[in-house]
Amino acid sequence: MKTYDNYREKCYECFRPKSSCMCEHFEHIQTQTKFVILMHPKEFKKVKNNTGRFTHKSLNNSELFIGIDFSDHKRINEIINSHDSYILFPSLNAVNLTNEKPILSSKPLAIFLIDSTWACSRKMFTLSTNLNSLKHMSFVTKKTSAYEIKEQPHENYLSTIESTLVVLELLKKHDMENIKEKELSGFLNPFLKMVEYQKKLIENSKTHNVRFIKGRKTEY
Repeated sequence: MKTYDNYREKCYECFRPKSSCMCEHFEHIQTQTKFVILMHPKEFKKVKNNTGRFTHKSLNNSELFIGIDFSDHKRINEIINSHDSYILFPSLNAVNLTNEKPILSSKPLAIFLIDSTWACSRKMFTLSTNLNSLKHMSFVTKKTSAYEIKEQPHENYLSTIESTLVVLELLKKHDMENIKEKELSGFLNPFLKMVEYQKKLIENSKTHNVRFIKGRKTEY
């Protein structure tokens, strides 16, 4: 039974209210690739619909850091130095993962993901001098975002977790990952369940408002 305390208390795994915890839907995929999620503080505050956090919880071999300027961040610099590191960032010189297999050294692969709005992402990328030296990675996809509760800047923009799924699928295509199809097909489950839950809240809110307007003395 969901109680008032459930609505107030927070799950410290998915950082959602316990009444709408999404932890049971995570796949917890093991990858050879290390994924590093760099989250802008503004995204960190969006605890109820943060897909960067969902991405981190879904990937065992991932680390999440919050900030804007990571230039002198000890752990991030350790990862950069010990891995063949790429950042998912579109540019003219980016390796297009859709058509190209990255040429790696003897070091393991690390992919950095910036979890933020496009404007904030550019600021993080500009201020973090260590990120400037990373090779760029991009992809081309016909997928559109299922993030129906949030307006995207462009129709082909994907959320962090949706972009990560495309990367995982392409790494598998290039035989750089051996992930089960069942895990890939369920990767977006916490995200989709969250969108479904938030949509219901919005619909319920609209219904409540209509009832309130039509009859202030109506009991419901």
